[in-house]
Amino acid sequence: MRVCVDIGGTKVAVSLSADSASPLIGRRTEPTAKTGNNDAVALQILRLIDEACAEQGFDPNSIDCVGVATAGPFELHGGMVELATPNICGGIAGPARGLPNQWRTALLEAPLKKRFARVRVENDGVAALEAERRWGALQGLAHCAYVTWSTGVGVGLCVDGRILRGKNGNAGHAGHSFVVDDASGALCGCGNIGDLEALIAGNSLARRFGQPPALFFAAAASGDPHALEITDQLCRVMGRMLYNLIATLDLQRISLGGSVFWHNRDFLLPRLQAQVDGHLPPLTRGVLLVAAGLGDRVGDYAALALLD
Repeated sequence: MRVCVDIGGTKVAVSLSADSASPLIGRRTEPTAKTGNNDAVALQILRLIDEACAEQGFDPNSIDCVGVATAGPFELHGGMVELATPNICGGIAGPARGLPNQWRTALLEAPLKKRFARVRVENDGVAALEAERRWGALQGLAHCAYVTWSTGVGVGLCVDGRILRGKNGNAGHAGHSFVVDDASGALCGCGNIGDLEALIAGNSLARRFGQPPALFFAAAASGDPHALEITDQLCRVMGRMLYNLIATLDLQRISLGGSVFWHNRDFLLPRLQAQVDGHLPPLTRGVLLVAAGLGDRVGDYAALALLD
């Protein structure tokens, strides 16, 4: 039996699967633990695994491997991954971000390996990229990317058929890049002011505009001028990041997912494509932006893709 774990800044999900060809079962999800000691997320995962196994009638001792697709960045301590995730660890940006802890990192790999012999942890953008290349909208492509627009913004990158990971597994954290000059003072959980995630991530939008993204995207879709202006601003910022990826890496296709994008994909996708198409045709001609082929389950299948 295999365990698939998806960790985000908003929720943690755990599913079980007999093998990569079998459906995911026993899915359990709850808000990401952010109080107590900095092993709280790892303990939450272990409890959810036990609960999923009990519900499905499996002995937890039958688990032979665990795949974890998680928001980063990562820090390595003793060769083990710890999360330095701005939307989980409140000690990175400090009290101004309002998280209920002072963690600089959250323990992850070490507590899981105390119980399970085989544990693989990857950045969720990288893991989702692997899943999309295997089962989703990026099958057969050697130059591609997956982008999540959710609580945070993250990227998985593939060039010449090789997935990019970097020295600590942190390649693809384009959400912490700067694409515009911004005078609003928008604070990212990483401590940056005015980076991409501070401007457009799901956890930033309500603070910046005074209402949840679902409301002003719905208003924009119905033609509200102010909401349309905000949406165009957001798509311009995200579009610049997408164009920069294409221009830098000579990509064929980008698959997009994440809750902010997915729940508004029919409205956002053509606007983002227009942002890309409006720049240097020799680089952008024929490059497609597409909705994730695995839909809103891409995070679950991302973890499964790590286990073969």
